[in-house]
Amino acid sequence: MPNHPVAPSHPVPPAAAPTGVPEDRAQWRYRPRLSLGRRRVLRAAAVFAVLALCGLVILALVREETGTEGLLVGLGLAVLPVPLLMTVFRWLDRVEPGPWKNLLFAFAWGACAAALVAILANSFAVRWIASATADASDADTLGATVVAPVVEESAKAAAVLLLFLFRRRNFTGLVDGVVVAGFTATGFAFTENILYLGSAFGEDQEFGATGIGSATVGTFFVRIVMSPFAHPLFTVLTGIGFGLAASAARGRRARRVLPPLGGLLLAMGLHAVWNGSSVLGPWGFYAVYGAFMVPAFALLTWLAVWSRQRELRTISGRLPAYAAAGWLAPAEPLALSSMRARAMARAFASRTYGPDAARAVGEYEAFATTLAFLRDRAHRGAADPDFPAREQELLHHLWQRKAVASPALTYAARATGRAWTPPPHRDYATPNPYRG
Repeated sequence: MPNHPVAPSHPVPPAAAPTGVPEDRAQWRYRPRLSLGRRRVLRAAAVFAVLALCGLVILALVREETGTEGLLVGLGLAVLPVPLLMTVFRWLDRVEPGPWKNLLFAFAWGACAAALVAILANSFAVRWIASATADASDADTLGATVVAPVVEESAKAAAVLLLFLFRRRNFTGLVDGVVVAGFTATGFAFTENILYLGSAFGEDQEFGATGIGSATVGTFFVRIVMSPFAHPLFTVLTGIGFGLAASAARGRRARRVLPPLGGLLLAMGLHAVWNGSSVLGPWGFYAVYGAFMVPAFALLTWLAVWSRQRELRTISGRLPAYAAAGWLAPAEPLALSSMRARAMARAFASRTYGPDAARAVGEYEAFATTLAFLRDRAHRGAADPDFPAREQELLHHLWQRKAVASPALTYAARATGRAWTPPPHRDYATPNPYRG
C-alpha cells in the first residue's frame, strides 16, 4: 500500500485530505479517547428520571380524565400506529443509522415531557381565554387553532433542539432532522391519542353508544386510520429546518438560525390549518385533508427519499479519495453506496466466516459511511474543529476490520454489477480470525 495518498480529483480543504496507510501497525499513533462514563451515566439517569416523572404525571391526569378503563382502552388503541411510524422513520435512517438511545429519547420526550407541557399550557390558556371573553366555545376554538399549534410544536421542537446541540456528531443533515422529529412527534401523538380515545370511550360508556356510530370508532377512524402521520408531518418541517442548519458551513450564522425558525413556523401554520378544519364541519375536514395534508405528506415523503438517495451518492463521491490513498479497495466506495451490496457483503461474510464476521462488516460499513459524511462536511466548510482526530479515529476502526470487510465488499460490488473485479476466494490455509 502507498505511504502517501494520491491527490483526489476534486478539491478538498487541507484538513480533509486523507492520511496515508501505515505499513507497520507500530506506526499507528491513534489512541481512543477516554469516555467520561460515570458522568454520562449520571446525566442519562437524570434525564430518564425527569421523563419518567412526566410520564407518571400524564398517566395520572389521563386516568382522572378518562377513568381506568378508558385509559387502558386508549392505551391499547393508541399504540397501534406507533410501530409502523417508527419503522418508516428508521428505514429512512438506514444509510447512517443514528443511535437508538437518541431516538428513544426523542420518542420519550414527545410522549412525556412535550405532552405534559401541552396538556398544562393548553388547559391554562383555554381557561384564561374563557374567563377573559366569557365565551367557552370561542375559547375552545382559539385554543385549538392558535394556542395548541404554538405550544405543541414548540414543546416537540425542544427535543430536536437538544439533540442538535448536544448530539451534533449524530445530527449531521436533513435525514437526521426528519428522523428525530418523526420519533418525537410519534411519541407525542401516542400520548395525545390515549387521551382522545379514552375520553371517547368514556363518553360512549356514559351514553350507551356502541358500534360504528360510537365516539370511540369515529375517533379511531379519524386519528389512527386517516391521520396517524399528522403530528409527524408537522414536526418534520421543524426537523428539516434543523437538518439544513446542521449541514450549513461554519460561520454562516443566518443559515444555522433561520431554517429552524422557518421550519417551526411552517409546522405551527400547518398544525393550525389542520386543527381549524374541525370548525368547518365534516366537509371542511375532508377539504383540508385533501388540499393540504395529502400534498404536504407526498412532498415530504419525496424529499425524505431523495435525501436518503443523496446520502448514498455522497458515499460514492467522497470515499474514492480514501481508496486512492490505500485505505479502501477500489470497489468498496461503490459497494458502500448500495444498500443491496451492503447486505450482500454481510451475508457473504456470514457464510464464509460466521456471524462475528458479518457483524464486523456491518460495523465497517457504518464507520465508512460516517467517514464519507465527515469528509463531505469538510468539503463544504462545515466540519467541526475536531475533524482530524475524528477522521483518524474512523480510519482506525476501518483498519481493524479491513481484513474481513474488504473482500466481502469487493465481492458484493462485483455481484451487484457495481464493479468488475475478480471475486474473492477464501484461502483455507489462512486461519479464520473469527474462530476461537
